[in-house]
Amino acid sequence: METIFAFDFGVKRIGVAMGNTMIRQAEPVKVISAIDNATRFADIGALLEEWKPARLVVGLPMHPDGAEHEMTARARKFANQLHGRFSLPVELVDERYSSAVISAKRGEVIDDRAAAIILQQYFDTH
Repeated sequence: METIFAFDFGVKRIGVAMGNTMIRQAEPVKVISAIDNATRFADIGALLEEWKPARLVVGLPMHPDGAEHEMTARARKFANQLHGRFSLPVELVDERYSSAVISAKRGEVIDDRAAAIILQQYFDTH
């Protein structure tokens, strides 16, 4: 059984979810709000140290037609940084509709739930 963490990357917030390969059900963990990379990666490092996941999943945002945009490149860079800093395998998952399926009130922070949907997509396709 492996623990897997997923991230919904954003410039202001990063949603985090976890699950394992036995139950194959994603659960929201937290939303990391950090103004700088050092704090952001320190928070992520603390979570990874506590839970010891075997792999990481990062949502890859794209336009509905599959075309890449600015956030696509930023998410790829974030995935590369995770791999470089924590030496864990990182997989990218298409997240085009992850936030659209969540019903939320205006202004509600849903990044952790979006990360859970990204991880569930990973489980459903692997």
